[in-house]
Amino acid sequence: MKYQTILFDLDGTLTDPAIGITNSIMYALKYYHITVNDRSELYRFIGPPLLPAFMHFYGFSEEKAERAVMLYREYFSEKGLFENTVYDGIPELLAELQKEGKALLVATSKPIPYTERILQHFHLDRYFSFIAGSNLDNSRTAKAEVIQFALENSKNVDPARTLMVGDREQDIIGAKQNQIAAAGVLYGYGSKEELERVQADFILDSVGQLRDFLLEKPFLIE
Repeated sequence: MKYQTILFDLDGTLTDPAIGITNSIMYALKYYHITVNDRSELYRFIGPPLLPAFMHFYGFSEEKAERAVMLYREYFSEKGLFENTVYDGIPELLAELQKEGKALLVATSKPIPYTERILQHFHLDRYFSFIAGSNLDNSRTAKAEVIQFALENSKNVDPARTLMVGDREQDIIGAKQNQIAAAGVLYGYGSKEELERVQADFILDSVGQLRDFLLEKPFLIE
């Protein structure tokens, strides 16, 4: 089969973290007397590294953004990481891929300790041979660095048979920087326009379509 090593993003690809992430951001913004009435305004935080996101979306200085990240983690580490749901069909998909002998990896900008706790909580950790993420000191947050770290810690990786699956432009850009193919999924938080702009190799509408694609089964483009 074409892709033997498959890397999965976490947020917006394996799980829907919207409630936990937005609650954590609101908790951090409250410290700066910023109120957000429409939770969906904060969905743009799902995917990108937090430090530059606070700087870009709210004009925070680096020092102010670092404080915001610390406040975010204060809430997220206790409550937010469990305010999360696994997308329907993901456990079954991972089980099928594992049964087919695929090497499955996680590549996320979320810190590794949180990522491991989330995967363990939802019993998804059993499917992955390696989990790559960022560090709590805000190093290795760029998706290209995370993907590189994952690939360097995996055996028998053939770039021509390796695929990154994610929902945001960072996933596609990071894959291309590591010279591997990238599939964008539309059930997460990136738009079709976003994924087309960064030239995703494949764009898939649903978990079902992703399953058929990865298992090389025929499907109809909706």
